Amino acid sequence: TKVLKEKKSLEDAIKEAKSIRTLADDIEAGIELSEEAEVFEETVKSLETFKHKVAELEVASLLSEPLDQNSTLLTINAGAGGTESCDWASMLLRMYIRFAEAKGWDVTFHDMQEGDEAGVKSATLEISGDKVYGLLKGESGVHRLVRISPFDSNARRHTSFASIYLSPVIDDAIEVTIDPSDLRIDTYRASGAGGQHVNRTDSAVRITHAPSGVVVQCQSQRSQHQNKDTAMKMLRSKLYELELEKRRKEQSDLESQKSEIGFGSQIRSYVLHPYKMVKDHRTNLESHSPNKVLDGELSEFISSYLFHSRS
Repeated sequence: TKVLKEKKSLEDAIKEAKSIRTLADDIEAGIELSEEAEVFEETVKSLETFKHKVAELEVASLLSEPLDQNSTLLTINAGAGGTESCDWASMLLRMYIRFAEAKGWDVTFHDMQEGDEAGVKSATLEISGDKVYGLLKGESGVHRLVRISPFDSNARRHTSFASIYLSPVIDDAIEVTIDPSDLRIDTYRASGAGGQHVNRTDSAVRITHAPSGVVVQCQSQRSQHQNKDTAMKMLRSKLYELELEKRRKEQSDLESQKSEIGFGSQIRSYVLHPYKMVKDHRTNLESHSPNKVLDGELSEFISSYLFHSRS
């Protein structure tokens, strides 16, 4: 499976390179015939497509770390602020799902805790595809929203926070040793949609890893065994990410310009009132179309961060 996955990735890369080369040839031919208005317009369109494809290829070239090719686990947690923050967390959840759909990636929910009145308190989903972790890893951190609250009868401005945490999905080829004696496994009844299955069987699974304090849970499957297998997969991924975090901290003295990926770092602000703007505080990139960003148009922010982190 690992070899076939790598084979497909290489085939896709070759196909894309050939596509860009063909497009370049078409543009050269179009320039020679550009005196004709119809040909000129078609050449301009081809040039825009060419620029877009080359930009994507340039971003892909930055994803050179071993885990950049992997799928990712994305966890969203609402900050303090009750319903307001829960609603903001659900907006971020929708944003990443829309971005994943546009990329053709698969999204699987592993756990979701709904807010008391609206939105979500927390959610964990797996986004599967090529180079998913590499592209999304820069989204880890605290995201801030400023808007007129739809839940405030006095129409006052509110500031809400939610955190995003990403870890790569580790396949079986990468060994992460877990001592069974370090695990506490609890089962409980699943909640949410599911018909007769809900609240009738203890199929949901929660695993606590005592040495690290990491807790994972899954209730997406009908079978307790399937939920346990998925939870172990999530635990292995998060423990691997903790090891990577230790290495980052060890290098922080040498690379002080790189901010630590942590729960307390505010990376981006989304302002909907009194003006409209999304600003990334690491790269200073700004967008004055927050509705488009919240609808999943994140490519500009992602590529900006990747280039910035390499500078």
